[in-house]
Amino acid sequence: METATHHHVEVLARLKTNLESCILGKSAEIELLLTAMLAGGHVLLEDVPGTGKTVLIKALARSIDGQFRRIQCNPDLLPSDITGVSIYHPKEEKFLFRSGPIMANILLVDEINRATTKTQSALLEAMEEHHITVDGDIHELPSPFLMLATQNPIDFEGTYILPEAQLDRFMVKLSLGYPSEAAEKQMIASQSKAHPMEALHPVMDTSEVLAAQEQARSVHMDDAVADYLVNITRKTREHPAVFLGASPRATLSLVLASKAFAFLRGRDYVIPDDIKYLAPYVLGHRMILHSEARMDGATVTSVLGAIFEQVRVPVRLEK
Repeated sequence: METATHHHVEVLARLKTNLESCILGKSAEIELLLTAMLAGGHVLLEDVPGTGKTVLIKALARSIDGQFRRIQCNPDLLPSDITGVSIYHPKEEKFLFRSGPIMANILLVDEINRATTKTQSALLEAMEEHHITVDGDIHELPSPFLMLATQNPIDFEGTYILPEAQLDRFMVKLSLGYPSEAAEKQMIASQSKAHPMEALHPVMDTSEVLAAQEQARSVHMDDAVADYLVNITRKTREHPAVFLGASPRATLSLVLASKAFAFLRGRDYVIPDDIKYLAPYVLGHRMILHSEARMDGATVTSVLGAIFEQVRVPVRLEK
């Protein structure tokens, strides 16, 4: 790898260490979060309350010295509460745009499934186009822009199910889960005097994030590995247990995520294991199974496992 690439890999390793000091025992989940950030994708965190989702996102924003904003969703939230509004200025005799919380590098949309579908749809343009439109005027979002949304999987009262079109905009869906016994004990000791967040300092800035994203996109993917990836996504549409398979957007998301993941691991090329590891997190939330298949015990995980067995893994033979 080139010197600049080595520098970014080292900085990202320090960033990962920074986050691990706040969220103990979740190294794999933090790596997935950084993968999405490098790939320029958005993350859906589905978990029970109190597992550290908000702390992790705040720690990421502080670690990259980025602008952080939080939106607490509820049924009364309006689209203008997210995007901002144009306000008439009597002295200047014109409307001036007052931006909403969406103008940030790291946006936390807490309990996104508590917002109405109309408000949820206000996020779609920002997630896909990286700009918003207010009163016919387009306003570009800061760069980098990463949206992390949380939802509670066990609380259904006063919630609105995310439509497939919006789920498809999230590159990665993951869950932090409960910490291990050892991590929970370590958490008690580490927070006996102060929260680790208070001692957190930036290890990179947003310009370095943009440079690392560019480096990650240049990671090589061999044609045979690309064929392996495409065969997996296409099999999700052909499997008899699947009602709705992964979209072409999912294919592109898996490509970008695989390159970013390889870059994090210090490689300038993608291997099939990268794709196999990331597929459940990138494709899983985009797949809908037939009700009959679910009743027979099929899950997205089991279906993806069967697909992996059907698709031939490219092997390089050394002479």
